Amino acid sequence: MKTYSRLCAIVFGLMMTVLCIVIAVETVMRKLLNHSLAGVDELSGYAIAIGAPLCFAVTAVERSHIRINLLHMRMPRVAQAVLNLLATLTLAALAIFLFVFTIRTVQETQLFKSVAQTPWMTPLIWPQGLWLLGMAVFTMACVLLALRAGLLALRRDTDGLVREFGPETVEDELQAELSDMETRA
Repeated sequence: MKTYSRLCAIVFGLMMTVLCIVIAVETVMRKLLNHSLAGVDELSGYAIAIGAPLCFAVTAVERSHIRINLLHMRMPRVAQAVLNLLATLTLAALAIFLFVFTIRTVQETQLFKSVAQTPWMTPLIWPQGLWLLGMAVFTMACVLLALRAGLLALRRDTDGLVREFGPETVEDELQAELSDMETRA
């Protein structure tokens, strides 16, 4: 799963880098040549719509989502395991719901052959198709994580649920930073 999240992060990073370059070119062209590419804002919206699910996938896999750790750390391990399982299952349910919504939106766009109300008049099926792909990536990550958590729950592996699906402890974060420093050195 780490390779999966790394690939999502790389794709998102490349998209944002290209978008930054296009925005910089647009800004320079407006200032120096008094000319606009007319549509960079449209590209920005598409990049966010496509990139957000990729970031959601990275966050789910890396356990980077925000949690209120104060209470979680003080609970018995069984309670922590149950909450971790519940969090993983509900995130997968949300991802499936969003994926179904995205499919319906793309189907409607295709049915009506919708185009963007912008100077480019982009057929919306193109960016929405990529949005659907991003949502599929997010949903697949969440479903795989939910299956793994469910398997651990069926085995009654409380320690596994806490270790693999719980928030990182301060010690975990410190160890990750130290190993990252060693890698860079």
